[in-house]
Amino acid sequence: MTRQSNTNFSRRTLLSAALALGASTQPALAQSKQLLRISSPAVPDDWHAKMWTVLKDQLDKSAPGQFDLQINLNASLFKQGAEPVAMARGNLEMASISAFDIAKIVPEFSIFTAGYVVRDPAHLMKLFNGPIGGDLFKLVSEKMDLTILSPLYLGTRQLNLREARKVLTPTDLKGVKLRMPGSKEWLFLGEALGATATPLAFGEVYLGLKTGTIDAQDNPLPTVRSAKFYEVTKQITLTSHLVDSLFICVPNKFWNALNADQKTKLQGAAQAAAQYNNTQRIKDEAELVTFLKTQGLSVTTPDVDAFRKSVQATYLQSDYAKVWPSGLLERINATR
Repeated sequence: MTRQSNTNFSRRTLLSAALALGASTQPALAQSKQLLRISSPAVPDDWHAKMWTVLKDQLDKSAPGQFDLQINLNASLFKQGAEPVAMARGNLEMASISAFDIAKIVPEFSIFTAGYVVRDPAHLMKLFNGPIGGDLFKLVSEKMDLTILSPLYLGTRQLNLREARKVLTPTDLKGVKLRMPGSKEWLFLGEALGATATPLAFGEVYLGLKTGTIDAQDNPLPTVRSAKFYEVTKQITLTSHLVDSLFICVPNKFWNALNADQKTKLQGAAQAAAQYNNTQRIKDEAELVTFLKTQGLSVTTPDVDAFRKSVQATYLQSDYAKVWPSGLLERINATR
C-alpha cells in the first residue's frame, strides 16, 4: 500500500469514526431533555387547557431544547384526582391539583374548601403568594412529595335559582333545595349557606332544574353558560361563596433533579401560565353577568358580609375546623 493509500485510508477511518461517534451521541443528546408530561381534565376550549400552551411557549423561549413537554388534555392520560398518585409513581411530571384533592392528604389545606374563606381572585393570589401559602406549600412538599410552582384561579361559585326570590341573608334560602356534588364536604357547604343541600349528579342538574326536583344549583358563571342552565333558571345571586383554586405541581424528585436555572425558568413559565388563566377567567366572568341578563335572568347581590359571618361561624363550630392550624382563619381574614 502506498503512502497516498495509507493517507486516504486514515481519512476514511477517521471520518467513519466521527460519523459513528456523532450517531452514538444523538440518543444521549435527546435523552438529556427533561421529560415533562402534563395531565389535565380540561377540554381544549377551557382557559385551564390553553394556559398549558402558554407555559410551553414560555419554556421554549427561556429554556430552548431543555424540556420535552407533552400536553395531555381531556383526562386522556390520567383521570381527574389520580394525578398525585401518578406523580408519586414517576408516571407524570406536572398537573394542576385542586384544593379538595390536596386536603385529602394535607388536612390543614381543607380551610380553602370552606365557604367564605377567600374573598376574591386577588385575595386568593395574595394569600398563596405570601407567607400563608409558603407555610402550607411546605406541608404539601412534606406530606405529598410535591412542589407547588404556582396557584391559579379556578372560578367563583354563585347561586343560580329556578325561580326569582329575594335573597339577602342565609335565612332567605331556608327550604331551597340546592343541588350540590355528592360528597359530605360539598353538602356541608350547602347547608351552611342556609339551604337544603341536595346531592345530584352534574349530568342531571339541567333536568332537575327544569322539572323542579331542585330549586337551585351553584357553579361559576362559565359553567352556567356552558351547561345552559340559564335556559331553566330565572336568577343569579352573586353570593361568591367559594373562590376556588388549583395548584400547578411537580414531584419533588423531578424538581430536585433540575439545576437552579431550570427551576427558575420552569417556575416563571408556570406563573406566566397562571396569570394568563386568571386574567382570561376573570374577564370571562365579568362579561357573563351581561350575557345572563340578556338571557332574561335577574342578577342580584346579597348581603355578602352577613353570609360570610354566618358560614364561617358554622364551619368553626364543626369538626372541619378542628384540623385548621390555630389562628389561620384570622390570618386569612386579615390579609388585604
